[in-house]
Amino acid sequence: MRFILLMIGLFSASASSVVWSADEGPWSGSAALGYLATSGNADNTSANGNFKLGYDSGSWHHGLEARAVGSSTDNATTAEAYGINAQSKYDLSEFNYVFGLLDWKKDRFSGYDQQTSEQVGYGRRILNTERHVWNAEIGAGARQSDLRDGTSQDETTVRVATDYVWNFSETGEFGQALIVESGSVNTFFESVSAIKATLVGNVALVASYTIRHNSSVPAGSEKQDTFTALSLEYSF
Repeated sequence: MRFILLMIGLFSASASSVVWSADEGPWSGSAALGYLATSGNADNTSANGNFKLGYDSGSWHHGLEARAVGSSTDNATTAEAYGINAQSKYDLSEFNYVFGLLDWKKDRFSGYDQQTSEQVGYGRRILNTERHVWNAEIGAGARQSDLRDGTSQDETTVRVATDYVWNFSETGEFGQALIVESGSVNTFFESVSAIKATLVGNVALVASYTIRHNSSVPAGSEKQDTFTALSLEYSF
């Protein structure tokens, strides 16, 4: 129940920000919320939320993303995860930029209670057209991890990431993002595939599939988690 209330609060906060779009200024963003409930032989509920905020000023580009997913079966929580990512980019040229980012994630049911990473690096816009946008990044930094068994890990990391968006029609969009963050103890991999279809105005239906994999986890924990989400998104 607390998870669903968090999702409602997240969506309400983002909805109150719609006033920014009236000025068509440097602010942009989106808010998405998905919820599913079934009953019968088993009572199942699931919810997912995502909130993105961007600010562009000259050569600077700032982005903030908050995300959460959760599900329960017969009133027992079976999945609960949260994450916040903040990134700033500075353009060196039309196609090249440097970046700094801070990422925090917490997963109640993974081998890692929470992980925080700080990265700096270089990025390149490989494609930047109306239909295709493709970026690639490489960087280095540090990661701090708290494990479920009460231990912690501090390590230096190397990060490689890429994201691609294909606007295949006026109302359809496909996106694929890949992240590999490797340290001396653990290598983290994340893949997010999504299809978005505009329904009306700024409202779209988004279907996504996320894979998260850690190469090293405590005994008894799964190395890989997957999340399938269907949500409504409002862009502003």
